[in-house]
Amino acid sequence: MAGLVAFSAAMAVGSTAIAAGAVINRFSDPLRDYDTTSAGPFDSATARLQLVGQASGTKAVLHLRGIDPSVSGRTFGAHLHNAACATDQPLLSGGHYNHDAHSGAPKVAVSDQTEVWLDFTVDASGAGDSNSVVRFTPTPGARSVVIHAKPTDPASGGAGDRLACLPVEW
Repeated sequence: MAGLVAFSAAMAVGSTAIAAGAVINRFSDPLRDYDTTSAGPFDSATARLQLVGQASGTKAVLHLRGIDPSVSGRTFGAHLHNAACATDQPLLSGGHYNHDAHSGAPKVAVSDQTEVWLDFTVDASGAGDSNSVVRFTPTPGARSVVIHAKPTDPASGGAGDRLACLPVEW
């Protein structure tokens, strides 16, 4: 299926079928700020997420632009979350999307193999890029990519406070 389908005034998702049945879902929008009462590095940032679904799983590619260059060299955690996001409402996005939990697996493991982790380091121009390959295809729905204050702790999956988010619906 080709084309763009608008979900909000600014956000759009496009789906494109590619070779061997793979599908690309694209999401692009200004980030939603979780604290509009004070200045932060993501206040003017935009993000684009691509989910490339294949028979063996999914490749997620995240591009961020317009980050305040004062945080150049700093690494931030970023994860696919279970629910939609909105300005000034950090808890609305729910917890991390975990494939084990969504598939009904008896033991929910927290790792970069059961969740989509997209940590990135900001460069001098205020950009950050990341990609992740997982063995599963996330279940469609109203989801989000949440930007956290710290890099992801591989033992717990935690990454500190929620700073901003990108709505992701398909």
